[in-house]
Amino acid sequence: MKKIFKELVSDANEINEQTFVGVVAFFAMVFILIVDVVTGIWGKELVIKQFIFDGFMIITLGAFGITTAGRIMSSKKDNKEDASEEVID
Repeated sequence: MKKIFKELVSDANEINEQTFVGVVAFFAMVFILIVDVVTGIWGKELVIKQFIFDGFMIITLGAFGITTAGRIMSSKKDNKEDASEEVID
């Protein structure tokens, strides 16, 4: 576990930080929802401020959206470079 965190903060790493943050926020949302269901079954209300859940949701959507947009932009750039190389040859 310590190795993963060292690799995460290093400059030369294989881990996509945006995806990591998105996954952590997603699992936090899932955990909150599961705890809410379990406490509901027990007949107790789990009090969570709406802005906290919305914050996790925005972080999740933002992290995955940025990662996806980056992949789309890099694939378009790669396709344009490949097409320009074919025209030159």
